Amino acid sequence: MKKKYTPTDRLITKITGWISVLIVAALIAWGGFTLKNYYRYEQTNDAQVQEYVNPVISRAGGFIVEVKFEENQEVKKGDTLLVIDNREYVLQQKQTQAALQKAYAELKVLESNTGTTSKEAAAAQAQVEASKAKVWKQELDYKRYEKLYNEESATKQRLEDAKAALDVNESDYRSSQDNYAASVSKIKDIQAEKTVVQAEIARLEALLDRHKLDVSYTAVTAPYDGRMGRRTVEAGQMIDAGETLAFIVNNETDKWVVANYKETQIKDMHIGDHVKIVADSYPDQEFQGTIISLSPATGSSFSLLPPDNSTGNYVKIVQRIPVRIRVDGKRNEINVLKVGMNVNVYANKKHSNG
Repeated sequence: MKKKYTPTDRLITKITGWISVLIVAALIAWGGFTLKNYYRYEQTNDAQVQEYVNPVISRAGGFIVEVKFEENQEVKKGDTLLVIDNREYVLQQKQTQAALQKAYAELKVLESNTGTTSKEAAAAQAQVEASKAKVWKQELDYKRYEKLYNEESATKQRLEDAKAALDVNESDYRSSQDNYAASVSKIKDIQAEKTVVQAEIARLEALLDRHKLDVSYTAVTAPYDGRMGRRTVEAGQMIDAGETLAFIVNNETDKWVVANYKETQIKDMHIGDHVKIVADSYPDQEFQGTIISLSPATGSSFSLLPPDNSTGNYVKIVQRIPVRIRVDGKRNEINVLKVGMNVNVYANKKHSNG
């Protein structure tokens, strides 16, 4: 019995044929495009966007009074992010200032005492000179009376009076010397006390600077232009010095891509070569990049437990070499690329200067 095809069957067959042709054509086009890319580019999808993401760390502890940022907020360098209760730090600063003022006053008193004692020393020195002159004169008188006594021209009592006066003047001379030496020693003692007070002033000045720093640390500011990340703090929360309060993405540095190429793909790559970057999030948009460095070692070599092939259980695995690529373009154009995004990187197989 001869099978008959209805018009509907013929139409379905025709449509199916055309669909098959289109599918085959698409596969051929896709295969040709893929082969072309494999021929022209060394490509990898093991690549991510990177930027400097740094923690915002408190340098002072205390209760948070106010939080002035929200997650994902744009901030400028110097903007206040949060404020910590600074009353204890201000009190410490005032105490140190008072102690410093007291030390300055003590130094002024010592300087005044130095002037007074110097005048006393000068007076004592003058007294020494006067006593020395009296001794000299009395020695002459005693020698004169002694000569007269030997010639029996003066009485013994007169000679004894001259000797007694000489002894008194010599005693006064020694006493004046002792007074002068005591004044000089007192000046040295005051100078030593001044050195101690000056050292204390230097210590207090350094301590005051430290307290001023502590007060300034109670206002946590943005270290550079950037974008805030996750917020984990709230007003009224108690924090310690060194605690991470938030994360900030640096807007002042370049974005870059770390592409982990196979070791068999990097022979034609050089610093300065231009590459093409396509993000998974924006498949229809191409970004341009420039190779700025190639890692000095494979990625596995920097791991916590690098592989050791000397055990004998060796399986050869193609290693990956991290290649750092700067993303070129205007900041507002490349800001759509976020840290951690997956991208595909295409590097020309031939050197750009070749």
